[in-house]
Amino acid sequence: MRDQRSCPEPTQITTAEEDCSTRHSVLIAVIDLHPAQVTVSELVRQLSAAPDDFGERDAIEQAVFDLAGLGLLHRHDFRQRPDAFVTPTQAALCAYELLSEEED
Repeated sequence: MRDQRSCPEPTQITTAEEDCSTRHSVLIAVIDLHPAQVTVSELVRQLSAAPDDFGERDAIEQAVFDLAGLGLLHRHDFRQRPDAFVTPTQAALCAYELLSEEED
């Protein structure tokens, strides 16, 4: 009989890890695009392999909502517009700059 241990186990990522990864991707994308304002729909198109997939769109929208709640993103909602503009806060830009200097 062959030894089954030769086949590596597929790694399973948890929902929390997936959410953290999505938040990270969204924050970096918004900071990279700064000072341009980007809409949530534009972020979905940029970051998603399948922008029409509800799950991917929902994950990105939730990440924007979470990051705004943490004070890292501004969501500019307008009454007549179904989509929100997203920009990084000064705190997010400063933290990104400080962390980038550490890596150098």
